Order: sequence, then C-alpha cells, then structure tokens
Amino acid sequence: MALKVAFQMDPIERIDIRGDSTFALLLEAQWRGHDVFYYTPDNLSLRDRQLIAEGHSLTVEDKPGDHYRLSYPRAVDLAEYDVVHLRQDPPFDMAYITTTHLLERIHPSTLVVNDPAAVRNSPEKILVLDFLDLMPPTLVTRSPEQIRAFRAEHKDIVVKPLYGNGGAAIFRIPAGDTNLNSLVELMGITFREPIMVQKYVPAVKEGDKRIILVDGVAAGAINRVPPKGETRSNLHVGGRAEATTLTKRDKEICARLGPVLKERGLIFAGIDVIGNYLTEINVTSPTGIRQIGEFGGPDIAAMIWDVVEKRVAAQRR
Repeated sequence: MALKVAFQMDPIERIDIRGDSTFALLLEAQWRGHDVFYYTPDNLSLRDRQLIAEGHSLTVEDKPGDHYRLSYPRAVDLAEYDVVHLRQDPPFDMAYITTTHLLERIHPSTLVVNDPAAVRNSPEKILVLDFLDLMPPTLVTRSPEQIRAFRAEHKDIVVKPLYGNGGAAIFRIPAGDTNLNSLVELMGITFREPIMVQKYVPAVKEGDKRIILVDGVAAGAINRVPPKGETRSNLHVGGRAEATTLTKRDKEICARLGPVLKERGLIFAGIDVIGNYLTEINVTSPTGIRQIGEFGGPDIAAMIWDVVEKRVAAQRR
C-alpha cells in the first residue's frame, strides 16, 4: 500500500544517521515504496483553511555523509497526504507547540504520528507525573526553599529543566554541595518554567534504560551507560549503548503506561527507566530504535510502519 507521506523534521543535512530514529523511519518508508515529502517546521503555513508545507521530495541512503537527495521543490497541501510524521527534536517551546496546533487541523483525516494534541499535552516530564508511584521522589517548583527542603530530606538530588531535552542542564547536587543555591538562582534566571527535582538514583551508574513502545506495546530496549564521572547517560554526551532485556519491573511499568499511550494516539514512545524507577516518557521525537537494531533487537521502524499502514487502511474504509 503506497502512501503519500510527509516528514516534518529538523534539517536533514544535520542529522547523525547512525543513531537517528527519523532516518530509520525514512529508510523503511522508502523500502515500502511510499512517496516521501520532506520539510522543516519553519516551512509550515496556514492559509485560510489550507495547511501548506514547502519542501522537497526526498530519497535516502544509509551512507554517512551522503545520506539524502532532494528533488522537486514545491508547496503541498498536507490535507492531501495520508501520513505526516511529527519528528523535529525539542526544545518543547512555543514554536513546537504552535506546529501541533497547526497539524491538529488535518488530523486524523491525515494521520499525524504522534497525535499532535496528545504530543502537546504530554511533555516528557509532565505526562510522567501521572505515574508518581512509579517514579523516584519528585518535586516540581521554582521555590528555592522547597528545593532546599527536598535535598535536606533526600540528601542527594538531581535538578533539571522541566522542558529540557538531551541531558542538557541536568545537575546532580549531593549533600554538602555548596553550589545548590547558586545553581537554583541560575536556573531560575535561565528558565521561566519550574524546575524538576528528583532523588538521585544510584542505579544510574549501571545504566538508564530506554524502552520503546509501539502503539502501547513494549517493542525493544537499549541500556545507556554514563561515562565515568558523569551523571548523564545520553548517548550524544558520551553514554555507551549496550544490549539489555526487560525485567519484571520494566514489564510492570510498560503494562501501566501502554494503554494510556495507545488511547492518546502516541504510536511511537520511548520511556526511560533507572533501576526500578520510571523517569521520563518521551513522545515528541523519541530515539533509540537504530541502537536496538544494532544489538540484535527487532526492526522497530517496520513495527511502527505496520501500525501506521493499518491505521490508514482503516481510515480509508
């Protein structure tokens, strides 16, 4: 079933295809014979009731440094497409939120993956707050007094921006660290939003597990181990990927989250688990599927496309 498919994503010349999940989805779309149109978020316009994207036809090749070809530049009406993949990376700011409002005007007649309204209402560190019993002790606040009291109780804490991504501006502040007040002041100046504060989980030294769920079902996982002397395990800041399996606790967490993700139309989601704790639910532009495949895991891009094609076929009936 050949589909007309559009990808709203970051500039394709800048992506690192070795670990980019969007590129994996592009490869699979091309292999299935879908007609792929590519554009960046700044080229999205609403004129009266018509949602217009300016971009190019796209072909891809799994060849670092020479991974794409653009052709046939044009403006298209996205309502004439079967699928739009919402795949630009955060920051989850007003520019990002605006694209969800615009894409919501064509969904679900044109299937947007993930559902733009659900993406807007499910930021990584907000949706997860619906599952506080699965998380380490957590505080969301701008109050320095609340943060100091939280550290006094839990001794060793991690602070991070509520709408951050990729491990940016995440700090561990153990008991006795005299930088707490200065750091809280700095984050208060840098970010208008509250700060997320969590009890430090020592198990992060053994890894931060990324689990991919497809249409609410656990599809595969990869463990990301932080480098020596580093709290963050994100791969682009030096974390090391390694093979892993799902524990009983992981499966319990997925069983709780799966139905919620499916109900919200969040076909492609990535959750982060440290030890026995859920820490984030990623729905904006999840990563990890290429690494899972490299370690012998399933072809998650194919699993996602199977779900997408089934949804489109049902829509056509």
